[in-house]
Amino acid sequence: MTSNLFATVGLTVFGTAAVLAQAQTPPTNLRASADPRYAEVIATCKTPPAAARGGGPAGGARAGAAGAPQGAAAAQGGGAAQGAAGGQGRGAAAAPAGPAEYTVTAIPGVIAANQRWTLVWQTTGNNADGILATSDGGLLLAQHDNGAVVKLDRNGQASTVYRDTNTGGALSMNSKGTLFVVSRGLNQAVLQLAPERRVHANKYQGDAFECFGGINDLTADSRGGVYFTMGGLYYSDPKGVVTAYGENLRTNGVVLSPDEKTLYVTNGAVVAAFEVRPDGSLANQREFVKLPTGGGDGLAVDSAGRLYVTVGGGGGGAPGLHVIAPDGKFLGTIAGPRNFITAAFAGPDKKTLYAVFNDQRNVEVYSIPMIAEGYKGRAK
Repeated sequence: MTSNLFATVGLTVFGTAAVLAQAQTPPTNLRASADPRYAEVIATCKTPPAAARGGGPAGGARAGAAGAPQGAAAAQGGGAAQGAAGGQGRGAAAAPAGPAEYTVTAIPGVIAANQRWTLVWQTTGNNADGILATSDGGLLLAQHDNGAVVKLDRNGQASTVYRDTNTGGALSMNSKGTLFVVSRGLNQAVLQLAPERRVHANKYQGDAFECFGGINDLTADSRGGVYFTMGGLYYSDPKGVVTAYGENLRTNGVVLSPDEKTLYVTNGAVVAAFEVRPDGSLANQREFVKLPTGGGDGLAVDSAGRLYVTVGGGGGGAPGLHVIAPDGKFLGTIAGPRNFITAAFAGPDKKTLYAVFNDQRNVEVYSIPMIAEGYKGRAK
């Protein structure tokens, strides 16, 4: 079933920022580890995840399980402020601290000096992650708590275009227009939303995804397959058969290079890279770049193959995005007012960079004009 646009969300405009007024209510969607039925699902695992054995946080990855990447750790979106239950059952939203002072310095071919981030949209809850450009210059955002996908058009108007994603957390669209979302609720899955709605993958080696951790981010290839992070790194081929890849990974964000010959995945304070073979399998894991500050979160690429890595203010550095050349050379940091968790190029010419602040209680979406442009061969 193809989901159609079904509801429009009202906006109040303050200056240049379109602000969505939304009451802070208990989320209608829970991540898998916070669901009361979670224990029933993991009881079916051939090897229970670490949490069930008292060895780690709920939803943690199953390090050392047969066929699973070693050293995996759970990461389920929402940035650095992840609560034990994902912020579920919270009361009124606490206002976030004010934006940090920042100065954008020039990066040749990427961004001009002294550019400023503009607040374009905001809401409450864990309700923006895994952002993605639309072909008409808009932006799609996955809403975790609401189980919906919201579109911001090029004028900042918001509308809900998909619902019932079962705690959808990140989006990817391949070069052929097939749209996927990671479903973080109980019975975790990679879901296809368009052109038809179906479960693309929800098991690995016969076990439910819950047995291996919390599904987090994804990037779809032109073959019809999907790479996704779930503590470790996995590939679901066009038929939904899942294979694990990599060693000693603590993954979060993942993205393909524009030519789909390289896969990038965050690994704590570094970004790892893999060679992508013609059948979609991965080989030759290597350290692509060591990040100067903080652990990497979301990833994006531009038309020149440069990599953009969202980071917080850890390690003594300011929040923003690190920019890396295709050869792994560190080019600089685009400073920002917030700890961003995800970013994407969008807008009519894909020369606007969007980034999301999300502490699981408050969401702010920002934009900044760029010299670089996003890759136009696929949505992100």
